[in-house]
Amino acid sequence: MKALTSNVAKSLPIGARLQCVDNTGAREVEIISVKGYKGVRRRLASAGVGDMIVISVKKGNVEMRREVTTAVVVRQKKEFKRADGLRVKFEDNAAVIISPEGAIKGSEIRGPVAKEAADRWPAIGSAASIIV
Repeated sequence: MKALTSNVAKSLPIGARLQCVDNTGAREVEIISVKGYKGVRRRLASAGVGDMIVISVKKGNVEMRREVTTAVVVRQKKEFKRADGLRVKFEDNAAVIISPEGAIKGSEIRGPVAKEAADRWPAIGSAASIIV
């Protein structure tokens, strides 16, 4: 896992619902925790683009519902600033389900993926159709 080159705003706290944009069968997921988050007492952990999160599948096919697994945030509505001064934001909040080692569970990713997530997770970058 590579370090981020951008100053990504952490705008997705625990309890946030995201769209699942791969073909694993999950449609909507909820954040349970953020891997590697070190914060302040009684503050909700927050995630941004490129962060690994622990999720619970809320909507999807019968096999996937109520499953607890890991994912990576690939899009967020809140804009963030890149090192070259460019500001980036997306239309929705989205995640891709991965294994704890970093391999994606599905075979395709729908929609654009942030460059920060693609650089940090090579498996996501290779499966993405559009990298923004």
